[in-house]
Amino acid sequence: MRIAFSPCPNDTFVFHALVHGLVPGAPELDVTFADVDVTNTAALDGRFDLVKVSYAALPWLLDAYELLPCGGALGRGCGPLLLTAGRGDISGATVAVPGDRTTAYLLFRLWAAQTGQVPGRIEVVPFHEIMPGVAAGRYDAGLVIHEARFTYQRFGLTSLVDLGEWWEGDTGLPIPLGAILAKRGTVDAAAATEWIRASVRAAWADPEASRAYVLAHAQEMEPDVVDQHIKLYVNEFTEDLGADGLAAARALLHRAAAANLVPPAGL
Repeated sequence: MRIAFSPCPNDTFVFHALVHGLVPGAPELDVTFADVDVTNTAALDGRFDLVKVSYAALPWLLDAYELLPCGGALGRGCGPLLLTAGRGDISGATVAVPGDRTTAYLLFRLWAAQTGQVPGRIEVVPFHEIMPGVAAGRYDAGLVIHEARFTYQRFGLTSLVDLGEWWEGDTGLPIPLGAILAKRGTVDAAAATEWIRASVRAAWADPEASRAYVLAHAQEMEPDVVDQHIKLYVNEFTEDLGADGLAAARALLHRAAAANLVPPAGL
């Protein structure tokens, strides 16, 4: 069975037991590591049986894939940040973003429309180039996710807006960042849910078991940043999306569809 997820610590932590044959009854997995901006597009051709994507990409994928209620990334206090080198407004600015179908970019577009701060140009940039690029003046602002929450000050940057705080304040709901999808007609979604949920529980039960695997794929991330990353992004919504998690996903996609930013998702 083919699975794709990112090399980020939250994903490697969650899937360690599953990909290492430690979940009884689960199939052997062929793993592809790819950042979510890559899987958002790669999933369009159905090449993966299980795949981690952005919630923002679901409108283009739900015909072929089913949303699983576990394994993803949602939460509170974990939203994307819009960083600048001191600029207080991004009207007319050049903004670097990590992908055009990422939840981060969709939240940014909703926020920009609400506040009237319309950027002049958007550039899709590999995630690791965004903060250095803003610091060097190549971009006026940069949209960042994940571990950048803990490291952006090292680049002399400031957070113009925490889009997670904006979203939570506006909706009262958690931020729906990353989703796990199962290919329709190929994967038993109920069985896959149990495999992934068992993998999450195994990770929590013995965090040290996955330590070497997580650090090996953490892209030179410092161990303390890895720990903060996992603590923030692997939470109760990872085990069970629940009513609040599903409501958050629906609110995001319904708002975006109403603003003609994405097609209707039918979620």
